[in-house]
Amino acid sequence: MNILLVKENCSNRSYLGKLLREKGFCVAECGSGREALETFSAGKFDMVLSDVKMPKMDGIHLLHELSALTRNLDMVLFTGHSELKIALEALQAGASDYLLKPFNITELLAVIERVSKRRADIQKDKDKSKKSKRGAGGVAGQPKSRSNHWEIADSWNGVTGKVYAISNVMKDIFAKAEKLHTDRSIPVLIQGETGTGKELVAKHIHHGSGIDPAPFIDINCAALNSTIFESELFGYEPGAFTGGLPKGQKGKLDMARGGTIFLDEISELSVGLQAKLLRFIQEKEFYRVGGLKKIKADVRIICATNEDIEKKVWEGAFRKDLFYRINLGRILIPPLKERTTEILPLAEAFLKEISAQRGKSFERITDPAAKIMLSYNWPGNVRELRNTIEWVVFMYNDTKVEPGYLDKMHFLKQSPGSPLKTGDSLYVDLNTLHLPEGSLDLESLFNRIIIEALNKHRGNKAQTARYLGISRHSLYTRLEKIKRQKK
Repeated sequence: MNILLVKENCSNRSYLGKLLREKGFCVAECGSGREALETFSAGKFDMVLSDVKMPKMDGIHLLHELSALTRNLDMVLFTGHSELKIALEALQAGASDYLLKPFNITELLAVIERVSKRRADIQKDKDKSKKSKRGAGGVAGQPKSRSNHWEIADSWNGVTGKVYAISNVMKDIFAKAEKLHTDRSIPVLIQGETGTGKELVAKHIHHGSGIDPAPFIDINCAALNSTIFESELFGYEPGAFTGGLPKGQKGKLDMARGGTIFLDEISELSVGLQAKLLRFIQEKEFYRVGGLKKIKADVRIICATNEDIEKKVWEGAFRKDLFYRINLGRILIPPLKERTTEILPLAEAFLKEISAQRGKSFERITDPAAKIMLSYNWPGNVRELRNTIEWVVFMYNDTKVEPGYLDKMHFLKQSPGSPLKTGDSLYVDLNTLHLPEGSLDLESLFNRIIIEALNKHRGNKAQTARYLGISRHSLYTRLEKIKRQKK
């Protein structure tokens, strides 16, 4: 491997270059960004290792210049703790990784190996995608093997559940989440469509590769009006408003001390509350509603949105200063339709997991069923995919998923003006209900809501009945009716 090493300090550069050569690497050394740019243009390098802080042309500037010369740049930045935020910005700009100083040769070799493996995996994915397009009858994204997945974690905070990251895009997202876990001072903005797994990524930032006992508190900014949200987040003093508790109440920031606040749908927060949130992020202190005393709290802030928040900034609906602040640790999760190589591996992973939970015998997805799944655009993303597999496992007893099982639930195309029949496709988001054109079979909607509620409570019928506000007898009657309709 050919490495370009860029460090201003001559003795440190020579020592590090000597160690790398002893490990079998070909190393060219440069003392400045300008020299590195000239050397890179004249030679052929697999990786660039560079300091962030250098005179005239720093590591970030060098990254941008080199990125203009090649699309396949692997660059690792050496940074001190005081420059960590700059390094994270560099990751967003395209740097492959960074290493905190001081570091030893073992740590450096581990980063080099990780970046090299990631590059090799990306190339494998490209080759696999080309082969799958040629070998799947024109259906893009079907992988040759559907059994391989990367399992991130088995459990978070006692909540059992597996998180799978198969594509390099998702592996990089979770790798970045682990890096963000190491610095609680950096606020994070996670953007992605509904169902892409924003909260799962937020929890991975909170927990890292293990289980963090510190609290993880989530608030949906769209679910509460401004007055209630403010008292929920900051708490309130006695007598702050009519109807409040006589002793007042601590807010979520108090509850999350030493842990994380996850603000979902941050784009729905009022402009007035945006200013108060910004003040807390900057100062790490707040006032309770009706209070005069400043309260300090060490809390990590993670925000999420499924909207184009930059557009809201441009329209004046979201504060520019708050956006720049939370955008420091930005993570963008692409929709499932842009990650087609993940669909079948995820589906089979969910199938085995859920089948084991329910005591069923499902083992695989047939090729005709796989083609149906690959041809669907999954508007509800990974959540919809998992719900579909849960539905199939719940409704059928088999060892393999047949195309008919999918046609019954999600994949019958709806033509304009045609009524929604029992079992036809209906995507329901509890925040925004999308009704089909033409007419609606209300019975079908009832059935779908019951099945979704049952899935939500992992098949517990007593909890499902309480959730729906009906008796267990009524729930059993409805489930028997659904089963008869499916036969």
